[in-house]
Amino acid sequence: MDTATLTETGASAGTQNDTDSFVKVKSKKSQKRKRAAADMMDTEGPTASKRPQFPPISAEKLRGSDQMRKVAVPAHRYTPLKDNWMKIYSPIVENLQLQVRFNLKTRNVEIKTCKETQDIGSLSKAADFVKAFILGFQVEDAMALIRLDELFLETFDITDVKPLKGDHLSRAIGRIAGKGGKTKFTIENVTKTRIVLAETKVHILGSFQNIKMARTAICNLILGSPPSKVYGNIRVVASRAAERF
Repeated sequence: MDTATLTETGASAGTQNDTDSFVKVKSKKSQKRKRAAADMMDTEGPTASKRPQFPPISAEKLRGSDQMRKVAVPAHRYTPLKDNWMKIYSPIVENLQLQVRFNLKTRNVEIKTCKETQDIGSLSKAADFVKAFILGFQVEDAMALIRLDELFLETFDITDVKPLKGDHLSRAIGRIAGKGGKTKFTIENVTKTRIVLAETKVHILGSFQNIKMARTAICNLILGSPPSKVYGNIRVVASRAAERF
């Protein structure tokens, strides 16, 4: 009996010690709620963090050092560049307040910022304008890149759409151009873009959505779709776009 009572008392003492050693842990959900409530109190209180205010940067610091862009001119565009130089020179210098010259040694049109330059983005606009003319667009069409902000240039190769060679490539170019350029003019008028065909290269000038429509039509012609079917698809897409606006 003595040994039994001793073991019982020892076991009860051991259980009491074990229960004392355990610590009750708070649930994570309650801790998260308390933290969220504390954060709400901090933001709503008078000690809420204020938005930092920075003084405006002067135009000189914003402009930084003078920057330059170079546009390479291929041999077959020397004469058109020479004939239309004043039309290219005037908007770049007078409207965008930039410096421009044609380097005879490197055969590049160099555009540079100066003290009179006010807008940083005018340098990229002038470079896109000159690049569009070098690719074969008319000066009046390329001028839209300076006047409007939402115009882009896109270039792709016909062989990127479908690997064509020989007569098959020539027929694909003929389908894009059409008889007397009729197909190309129709795509330009419906999608409100400008298209230049230079051997196997296709250059498109227009807004993002219009370039997408023109590119889809040209790709369908390359893949072999008849022009009448392409016309119908373009008109449907253009009418839907007009209804949205």
